[in-house]
This record gives sequence, C-alpha cells and structure tokens, in this order.
Amino acid sequence: MNLKKIIPILEWLPNYNTSLFKSDLFAGITIGIILIPQGIAYALIAGLPPIYGLYCALVPQVMYAIFGSSRQVAIGPVAMDSLIVATGVSTLAVAGSENYIAIAILLALMVGIIQFLMGVFNLGFIVNFLSKPVITGFTSAVAIIIGVNQFKNLLGANFIQSDRIQFVLKNIWLQISTYNLSTTSIGIVSIMIIIVFRRINKKIPNALIVVILGIFVMKYFGKYFNDVAIVEEIPSGLPEFGIPNFNISLMRELLPTALTLVMVGYLETISIGKSLEAKQDVYRIRPNQELIALGLSNIFGSLFKAYPTTSSFSRSAINIESGAKTGMSALISVLIVVITLLYFTPLFYYLPKTVLAAIIVVAVFGLINFKEAFFLWKANNLDFWLMLSTFIATLFAGIEFGIVIGVGLSLIVLIYRTSKPHFTELGKVPDSDFYRNINRFEEVITSEDILIFRFDAQLFYANSNYFRDNLDTLADKKGTALKLIVVDAESINRVDSTGVEMLKERINYYKKRGVDFYFSGVKGPVRDDFLKSGILQIININHFFIRANDAVEFYKTGDKSIQDKHAKYIHQAYK
Repeated sequence: MNLKKIIPILEWLPNYNTSLFKSDLFAGITIGIILIPQGIAYALIAGLPPIYGLYCALVPQVMYAIFGSSRQVAIGPVAMDSLIVATGVSTLAVAGSENYIAIAILLALMVGIIQFLMGVFNLGFIVNFLSKPVITGFTSAVAIIIGVNQFKNLLGANFIQSDRIQFVLKNIWLQISTYNLSTTSIGIVSIMIIIVFRRINKKIPNALIVVILGIFVMKYFGKYFNDVAIVEEIPSGLPEFGIPNFNISLMRELLPTALTLVMVGYLETISIGKSLEAKQDVYRIRPNQELIALGLSNIFGSLFKAYPTTSSFSRSAINIESGAKTGMSALISVLIVVITLLYFTPLFYYLPKTVLAAIIVVAVFGLINFKEAFFLWKANNLDFWLMLSTFIATLFAGIEFGIVIGVGLSLIVLIYRTSKPHFTELGKVPDSDFYRNINRFEEVITSEDILIFRFDAQLFYANSNYFRDNLDTLADKKGTALKLIVVDAESINRVDSTGVEMLKERINYYKKRGVDFYFSGVKGPVRDDFLKSGILQIININHFFIRANDAVEFYKTGDKSIQDKHAKYIHQAYK
C-alpha cells in the first residue's frame, strides 16, 4: 500500500525546508487575512451567524491540507455553496435559528459522506457529464443570483432573498424607495475602494482594508450612521466537538440539496485544481483523491460546527500568486483564524453588513464569464445554446433545478453527438497511397466501383442505424457500378453487439448485390469484438487490411503478396 497516494501530505512534508516555509508563510498570512471578512460575509449568505463562516475556515482546511492532492487549492466557505445552503435549509427552518444551524451542519456531514464514498469507489468520472459550457452557464447565473441577493444588505432595504432572480428583482422594484441612504453610501464607497485596489494589485488585501475602514467609521462616527446595520457581537473561542443530530426524514428532504452541493463543490475544486496544476509541474491532481479530501473536510468540519465547504476561486488564485508552495500555507491561514477567534472577534462588533455585501458583490460578479460566452458564440453554436439554456434555467428556476437542467442537457448533447457522428467518403490523394475526405480535398480521386467509408466514432446501438443509412446512401450514389465497399475503421474504437449485428446484416446484403466488403485499420479491441461475435463466419479474414490503400490495391490487382505482407499482423490478432 502506497501511503503517499492515500495521504498526499506525506509527498511533500518529509522534504519540507526553510525556503518553502518562507513562501508559504506570506501566502498563509494573506489567505488568513482575506478569509476572516469573507467567512463572516459568506455565513450571512448562508443565513447563519457570522461565527460559522470562521468555523468553516478551521478543520476543513486542515483535512484538505493532509488529504488533498493539490497543494495550493484554498478550502473554506464560498459564496455559491453558501447560497445553496440557504436555499435548501430555509424551507425547513427559520434562518439563524438553532434548528437552522443544526440542519446546515447535518447537511455538511451528508455532503462529506457522499463525496467520500464517491472518491473511495472511484466515481470521479461522473463530473464528466457536466460540460464546460454547462459549468460556465451555471456559475455565471449563480454569481448574479448571489450578487442581487446582497442588495438587501448593500442598500439597507428589506428585500426578499431567493434563488429565483425574477422574484428578487420584482421585490427590489417594488421596495427600492425604502433603501437606506447611509447604508447605500458606505456600500457603494466600499465597492469602489475594492475595485481600485484590485486594479492596482490583486495581492492587496482589499477586503480587509474596507473592513477596517468600515469598523473605524462606525465606531468613531456611528452617531452619524445610527441607521446602518452592523454585525454586532461575534462570540469568541473555538468550536466545540459535537456529532450532528441524525434525522432520517430530514436527511431525505436535504438529499437534493446535498447532491447539488456535492456536484458543485467537486466541480469547483477540480476546475480550480486543474488550472493551478497547469502552472507547475511538481504534482498532479487526482480527481478521486480530491473527492476523498473534500469528503473528509466536510465530515470532520461538521463535527466542529462547519457548514458545507469547498474550494474558493479567488482565494486559490491569491494563494498561488502569493507564492504558496505546499499545504502549509493552509495550516498557517488556519492559525490566523484561530488567533482571531480567540482574541479579536470583539473588533468586528462595529463591522457594517453593507461592507460585507460589497465584498461579496465584487467577488461573485467576477465569476460571470462573458469572455467564454463570446468565444462559444463564435466557436460552437451548440455549446453556446447549451451554456445559455443552463444559465437561464438556473437564473429563473433556481439553483437545484438549474444543475439538473445542465446535467440533462449535457446528456442529451452527448447522446446527439454520439448518435450522429462525423462520417465521410474517402478518395485517393494523387501520387500517394493516402486517402482523405472528398469534401475537404478537391484533388482526391474516387472510383465509381469503389466506396471507401470512414465512420469517426464508436459503433453502438445509438448510432448503428445512422451508420447503415449513410453507408447505404453513399452506396446508392454509386449505383450498379459499385463492386467494393471498404470500411475505414481507424476511428472506430469500440463496437457493441448491435453494431456488429448491423455490420453482419449489411455484409450479407451487399454480398447478394455482388459487392465485396472489406475492412481497414481495425483496432485491436474492435477485432476482439468481431471475433467473439462471429463476424468472421460471414467475411473472410483475408478481407481485413491495415490501410485502405492496401484493400483497394488487392481488389484491383488480386496480388496475394499484399495479403501476405499483413498476414502475420491480421492472423495473430484473431488467434
């Protein structure tokens, strides 16, 4: 058993040195400083007291540093998961109540168990059913939902909160006149300060700066802003150990929300991890290990009062930009949060909620991917409409429904593309033995009595009729002159029983019409399937060739040496 694969911290910790520590120290302090205001802000999105956002920055980070395959991904509370938590739990309890908190913590345990089991059973491939356009549409819509929901705190008005944008916008329109001028002014100024500092240098802790300024203004000039809502008291101390209360009926109701968080959290972590992986060549992301690490982070986090956590786009980017080399930076950021919880939470008493809303609004609107949308419009219309459909569904039907629509549309597009793959007739390039697509190369030579048919996908039940119909269409164009069909199978990497039966039926059909049927470039696994299915009982083994040119030459000349040249290769393959 390779312990380093199971516990990735063992890959870098034994060789840890002072040079690495210097890089990790600065990055860890930076992330810790950013985490504090973000944690408080994201807890408010989740409908939880601010302290729970800081609890999410403790045990989950430690578990990921030990078990995560990425050394620079930053784990903790994030805006998207916080909104999903609020959406799922708010229908079961009053936001901020003891019951609400208990349900959110139970949800973290459920998410962790599902993620851990998926990792253990190597189910990381499931994420492949969500294509990049779907992820882009989903994250962009969620970013808008989160941002718009923060107008309540940003403007100091009693707007409703919902994951359906139309309800929030309608309520904002009806109650916009109730906004608080002082709250709005502080919020808008905070947004402007954050944007300015981000443009100067992304490493500047802009969130911390506006938090400090906001606290200063409310503490010393609060009499001029007595109608601005503040965070007030945040309890000091570390979270106590406790096992979440199990309630089977409640867990059934939470399951859709838990599955949504599992998918979204894993997608975020993998996409961030892969982007960071591309910037270095020291380690590689292992998807199933990431599921295990996320699962353990949420399981053990729930035992210390954390709600569901995952990786953060913004903090991960800042982490690597700040020079983080290993998971030690995460452990250092945990230490910063621990010190804050023990000694400095009273300092946040005067923190305006509108400042937290400003931090969230700037952070999440950066996730709206206009660039990808314009690229897809130019590059692939189908992917663009897939992205747009997911975006609209998430925006107007809600987060959970949006991800279901995204998965469903991804599967439909997958089925469509595999059921109608590319095919073409090939022609010979003059003065060569190469055959190319007649629709792309005008100079290629074709023969009336020969059809060379290439099919660029696996051949299975979903596209076997498509193969047959298009083969017949091209054959009919040749008319009675057709004497040979060569199936160039170089791009066929798999064939199932339905595909084989269709081929056997077509071979017999064309035999009756006096047309020979050859194969070229058949891959090993496909040859194995042909052998098991009995296709060699109706077609001669000598009618299999390595290249289409060899098949044509044999047909024209009857030269046995062509077969002899490939006999060893072909016959060994079918032993």
